[in-house]
Amino acid sequence: MSVATTREESVGIITLDRPPANALDEAQADALAEAVTTLGEDPAVRAVLIRSARRIFCGGADIAMMESWSTKPDRGARLRRFTARLQDVFARIEALPKPSVAALAGAATGGGLELALACDFRVAGASVKLGLPEVGIGLLPGAGGTQRLTRLAGPSVAHRLVLGAELVTGRTAEQLGIVQWATDVDVETEARALADRLAQLPPAAYAAAKRCIVAARGDEGFARELDEISRLIETPDTAGLLAGFVARAR
Repeated sequence: MSVATTREESVGIITLDRPPANALDEAQADALAEAVTTLGEDPAVRAVLIRSARRIFCGGADIAMMESWSTKPDRGARLRRFTARLQDVFARIEALPKPSVAALAGAATGGGLELALACDFRVAGASVKLGLPEVGIGLLPGAGGTQRLTRLAGPSVAHRLVLGAELVTGRTAEQLGIVQWATDVDVETEARALADRLAQLPPAAYAAAKRCIVAARGDEGFARELDEISRLIETPDTAGLLAGFVARAR
């Protein structure tokens, strides 16, 4: 199976397993979309962890698949449809109201890094290679890479990785703000501990805060904060948590 889903307590786990490099073809994209939908709709899943069963997290789009289109008169339309499919899958991950964590224990390049950028959190091995090198082969990271990397780390970093077609280590990616944590110890252990902690957060508050962060990209962020916080105060979860906080503070 190219993509497997499991649940351990309140953490849903998506495991990429398509030898040798978890390259993304049409079937892999469909399987990933199904996994995201399944875990996203499961009320018992409070956080989602995306990991790899291979030494590489994900090497991006399947070049052999794209090469097979090279003699087709509709190769441009085929590439457009496939890239749009990846955009849709990654947008589903980004839109999850529950925490999503990418465990980058191996290289994440091209579409593999685009997949990780769609997650809320990224934990990388200090020495793994990360990047968006598509310009070097005459393409560009079209599955959200130019947009998410620029929003996340700024135009300067996007210029360096996208326009420079540069691969960086996990440690450098942490310094550039591309991943939140780079570690010299076991990546999956660190990522799982993070997912377990995030799964304990109040779901409504997490989802509302995430929507506010997204709204910061436009002009409505402050108004969204007012709307969300006024709704949260009416929820039983928030009422109980506030009552406990007040009792401890007395």
